[in-house]
Amino acid sequence: MGQDFQMIHTLDPKMRHLLTVAENIASSRATVLITGESGTGKELMARYIHSRSHRSGRRLVALNCAAVPEGLLESELFGYEKGAFTGAEQRKPGKFELAHESTFLLDEISELPLLLQAKLLRVIQEGEVERLGSQQPVKVNTRLIATTNRSLEEMVKEGSFREDLYYRLNVIPLEIPSLRSRPKDIELLARMFVEMSCGSNGVALKHLADEAIERLKAWRWPGNVRELQNVVERTILLTPGTQINRQDVQLKEDESKSESEINAGMTVSQAERLLILKTLDFTGQNRTKAAHMLGISIRTLRNKINEYKEEKRV
Repeated sequence: MGQDFQMIHTLDPKMRHLLTVAENIASSRATVLITGESGTGKELMARYIHSRSHRSGRRLVALNCAAVPEGLLESELFGYEKGAFTGAEQRKPGKFELAHESTFLLDEISELPLLLQAKLLRVIQEGEVERLGSQQPVKVNTRLIATTNRSLEEMVKEGSFREDLYYRLNVIPLEIPSLRSRPKDIELLARMFVEMSCGSNGVALKHLADEAIERLKAWRWPGNVRELQNVVERTILLTPGTQINRQDVQLKEDESKSESEINAGMTVSQAERLLILKTLDFTGQNRTKAAHMLGISIRTLRNKINEYKEEKRV
């Protein structure tokens, strides 16, 4: 929702309650676990908490566990000494050290390997880190905020996430509701995004007709707020007039219908793949919810997803 971290725009009672909680705990050192589907605004909430804290004078430090290769995660988190490994030509502090006296946002923490989960637990417990290649601990005063679009509780049950770490993270739990459960916010955010998009693209301000708003409210928004912002910008750029009507809304639902339906002639594996991908789409890539809807274990679902990724590489 842009770069304004001082304000989260919402009319939804649940979101307003979350903002009240965020205000109340902002200046504490308590660890926060923010959960929610992809695109709901978990990072924005984390930055909002930071902006309301006494640490706001220092830059928030962020790391996305899913975006860093597993072999580099440890050095990114904890840093390293000169000569710790081939290519380590000088000392480099990790994210925890860089976030000293500030806030460290650990995004998609569900992707953190078990070995590093144990090391993260020690940092939280002891308040100190050890760089790779060093046995000298470094004290850090860092406020940790973690986010995930998966159920860590379910991951604990299946053995892929440490129970002790889960409880250390889940001191202040904040669950961001999906956009489809916040109909008032769909209109509020859509109108805000229209104004933002027109301004950033240098086009005359356009008006969203009531029928266009109704179409937006009827959409399921698997990509949540991020998807809404993209749809609005695409609609702004492709609508020639100054008013956006129902037919102007660029949801691409008609284009994708033929590709997203299970048809006669498909193999069982093709139909299964389509059903799994559509269910993941519907749940905002929440694997726990998707597995429950499909009636399969989360481990089976993960294996299927990995299988599809391998097929793409071939």
